[in-house]
Amino acid sequence: MMAALREFFASRDFVEVDTPLVVPAPGLEVHLAAIPAGNGFLITSPEYQMKRLLAGGMERIYQVCKCFRAGEDGAHHQPEFTMLEWYRAWDDLETVARDTEQLVAHVATAVNGRPQVKVGGRTIAVDGPWLRMTVAEAMYDHAGVLVRGDETVAELDAAVRAAGIDPGTATHWDDVFFSAFVARVEPALAAIDRPVLLADWPAPLAALARRKHGNPAVVERFEAYVGGIELANAFGELTDPIEQRARFEDDLGVRRARRLPQYPIDEKLLAALAEGLPPSAGIALGVDRLAMLVLGAASIRDVLAFASGEV
Repeated sequence: MMAALREFFASRDFVEVDTPLVVPAPGLEVHLAAIPAGNGFLITSPEYQMKRLLAGGMERIYQVCKCFRAGEDGAHHQPEFTMLEWYRAWDDLETVARDTEQLVAHVATAVNGRPQVKVGGRTIAVDGPWLRMTVAEAMYDHAGVLVRGDETVAELDAAVRAAGIDPGTATHWDDVFFSAFVARVEPALAAIDRPVLLADWPAPLAALARRKHGNPAVVERFEAYVGGIELANAFGELTDPIEQRARFEDDLGVRRARRLPQYPIDEKLLAALAEGLPPSAGIALGVDRLAMLVLGAASIRDVLAFASGEV
């Protein structure tokens, strides 16, 4: 599988890169918990360093590396896992979407002899354009919740409750959103016998994605789902250092409010953005989950030599 993966990128003139696994500033997104290592942290993603390479002039790069996130252990999660990330400078998110479709079909064909994967005993074809829908369409069609991306948490909470979904004690925008998404949308995506690209995520869930031209309530971001397995997360990359710093400071404020660990802001990434990151798009894909799909495995533990607790 790894030979097929590297063959795919070599045939498209990508350069394989290798960035450090221990960094002074890990990802700041609220749902990420970094693992301390020496005077820094194990990476939650190689994203920051790969963007610095883009700013330095590299245009098509990919990396396969270990990433680490504390507290993640389940059928699709491990605290240590393998990530594939690739970036295209001077290219858009739709090109990365086509990369994703073609890469999964290429790897499935190399392993199984045909562009098919298996999930829960179902066979799913992965060739051809994948089904595309927006988050707003998925939330309205499957959860009965109208989401714009610029509503207040109180407005979203009222819409979720009106749809018959109890968000419990959730008081933050993301928690209220995911109470409906997990209850209604994820099961619906899992029932679709085609891969799905879920696009145009609400601005409160922007992470490092840029706002969409003509509709700043959503951002250029898609997630790829196959048989209910979340396989990849892609951004049209935010290149504005001022907005990126504001988002980092907002993430730290949310972390303080939720009593989560505080991490340093990566000033070298912001300096690279200020120096000039070209318009770019990139994606992170879970290699272990891709192995699950092409091998028809039910658990991520089935595709690892040693899972957590086995070393």
